[in-house]
Amino acid sequence: MSFSHLNQTILAFVAGLLAVSGFAPFSLFPLPVFALAVVFVSWLRAENPRAAAKTGFAFGFGLFGAGVGWIYVALHDYGDMPLLLALPATALFAAFLALFPALAGYAQARLRTPAWASVLLVMPALWVLIEWLRGMIFTGFPWLTLGYAHSDSPLAGYAPLLGVYGVSLAAAVSAGLIAWLWQMRWSRPGKLALAILAVLWFGGAALRTVSWTQPHGEPFTVALVQGNIAQELKFNEDALVGTLETYRRLALQSEARLTVLPETALPLLRHEIPPSLLEQLRDHARQNGGDMLVGSFERNNGSYYNSLFTLGAADEQHYRKQHLVPFGEFIPMRPLIGWFINEVLNIPMGDLGRGDKQQVPLSIAGQRVAANICYEDVFGEEIIRALPQATLLVNVTNDAWYGHSHAAAQHNQMSQMRALESGRMMLRATNTGVTSIIGADGKLLQQLPQNQEGVLLGTAQGYDGITPYARWGNTAVLLLIALMLASAWGLRRR
Repeated sequence: MSFSHLNQTILAFVAGLLAVSGFAPFSLFPLPVFALAVVFVSWLRAENPRAAAKTGFAFGFGLFGAGVGWIYVALHDYGDMPLLLALPATALFAAFLALFPALAGYAQARLRTPAWASVLLVMPALWVLIEWLRGMIFTGFPWLTLGYAHSDSPLAGYAPLLGVYGVSLAAAVSAGLIAWLWQMRWSRPGKLALAILAVLWFGGAALRTVSWTQPHGEPFTVALVQGNIAQELKFNEDALVGTLETYRRLALQSEARLTVLPETALPLLRHEIPPSLLEQLRDHARQNGGDMLVGSFERNNGSYYNSLFTLGAADEQHYRKQHLVPFGEFIPMRPLIGWFINEVLNIPMGDLGRGDKQQVPLSIAGQRVAANICYEDVFGEEIIRALPQATLLVNVTNDAWYGHSHAAAQHNQMSQMRALESGRMMLRATNTGVTSIIGADGKLLQQLPQNQEGVLLGTAQGYDGITPYARWGNTAVLLLIALMLASAWGLRRR
């Protein structure tokens, strides 16, 4: 590798590191756009597809190594994986994710389109296409998708139209325009790029003022419980009584119409929970004229589920998690690698059943609630299955698996995008944070401090109607990507 190639690789790696600051909790949203512009310029100057792939890999390794390195905490600190396995496993995971930007770099170089078409059409389209693929393959891992950095930026206005990948596309085109401006300086093409960039961002800001959905019923009170049970104690039998008492005490403090407890707040099977505790919770919810959502495990027909059940004025209803975490809630290719995973990882309830893909929204507290558990809320195309019937989104999760890392803040930011895409409020009840109330416009209205016990009291509003994204899903943005690539291919043939 020549000195020039080494410099390009190091620059791309540093750009990837810096891009992480665009996501929560830092939320410096312009940084990922400028970082990606650096990559696009490097791709324009790459000598061959292999060199472009190396640049893409270096950027991806910096981005994912710094951005999702918290996987190590779950593997080593709480999964009991030995240090000498957990470190390389985390690095290999980041390297695997970095293959996607590498693939985009290689593919754009192979197309050999004119420079302006490469940077404005091919590179942005391929970047978002590989993000979409990353969110699908092996059950999907869409973390650090470019659009999530813009949950509070002007570009968030495109979310109700085209979803998070549409926001990613707007950000990637912005990076392409900045790269072209860098190449052209203040020539006429450079000034045109700057003008288009301004229109793109002002257009997003204007779209943020549009209300795509309408209020349903009257506002109502909510209480979101954060028990702050340390992960090492959550499944400890000696700590079980204390855990149940903590959630009983916190839940009974509330006079809200809807009270929500986190994922597996009561770490027992539903039929093992003490009946006296259930009666207390049910009676309290009825006194408040509403209902309570409770997280626990459930057994049915020989399978175990990560589930939610309701207590209160409405008849008891259930939601079972359907998008499971690989290696955390099920073992892929169990006959081949199950023995090894069981040897090196200690994950309680690590072999769960999947709930049905189509589950009816829960009719509680005068609302139709689309519940989702853990990282189900990072898949926008799955959340919209409950629309337009659902009037409210509720996520329950336990990010204590990732310690004091940035994982919880990144997860909360992704929930903001789900609110934007659906035109629904999102209520989040978590074990250690981020417990929050998110408006239908994606704005963070209230949140509890992380790693503290507490109850978030607030007001929520149901919504009716349907956004364009909820109607089309990812189809619209994929068609737009196909159109961009087809146009570039036509220019190449000329």
